[in-house]
Amino acid sequence: MTVRATEVPGPGVHKAAVLGSPIAHSLSPQLHNAAYAALGLDDWTYGRFEVDEAALAAFLEGLGPEWAGLSLTMPLKRAVIPLLDGITDTARSVEAVNTVVFHADGRRTGDNTDIPGLVAALHEQGVDKIESAAILGAGATASSALAALARICSGEVVAYVRSEQRADEMRGWGERLGVQVRTADWAEAERAFAAPLVISTTPKGGTDHLASLVPERVGTLFDVVYDPWPTPLAAAWQHRGGPVLSGLDLLVHQAVFQFEQFTGDRRPVLDAMREAGLRALG
Repeated sequence: MTVRATEVPGPGVHKAAVLGSPIAHSLSPQLHNAAYAALGLDDWTYGRFEVDEAALAAFLEGLGPEWAGLSLTMPLKRAVIPLLDGITDTARSVEAVNTVVFHADGRRTGDNTDIPGLVAALHEQGVDKIESAAILGAGATASSALAALARICSGEVVAYVRSEQRADEMRGWGERLGVQVRTADWAEAERAFAAPLVISTTPKGGTDHLASLVPERVGTLFDVVYDPWPTPLAAAWQHRGGPVLSGLDLLVHQAVFQFEQFTGDRRPVLDAMREAGLRALG
């Protein structure tokens, strides 16, 4: 069981933090604290705690009334659900919570801001409606990508996966989310590049071998990796002149939704968060 503060919030009236294991790499404290600073919210502070699944319940019970909310990363996004009083339809659609809000009446509710974050990031790049798309990978982020595509894609989504088990999972998510999903073998992943939108959900290094296969004409690439950046695939895509979004775009957009839920403040903080993220990444 692990509960270890790697960055303990300082004194303040309102507190929030990101939890997970491992957690030292998280950029969330830089993003949220930059938003507080930009808006003069001097009584708000955001920290970072290493918490695993076994320690999560005790951690939640130990929080005082000064706590406004939590951001969750792996492995807590599903483990937290039984500990909450309710979750949004968005979180329920992918069985994953990345945002916990503490209410004045003592209730704890969960949401998933990754899904609207993906949609908002694409919208910022002018991608509002598409006829088809491709997803590289089939992990947890892929299910969120499918949920986002359910909102903007009118046609087929092709998921390139490494095993029949993953293929079954992606088809299952498609049925659940109301998305027309066809699966294809990972060995054919370069065919994804013909789609108007390609979302790569693999960990760093997962698509490096595909960089040399990017065609002359490309659509939009959303590569969820943000460190190191650009990935070889993103660099090749940019060389072809195609629009590219990074994992930082997803991170800042989903963080804006978290910030609004925690603080109730809807003033713009996207630019402050993005600048903080770029500084942190060097």
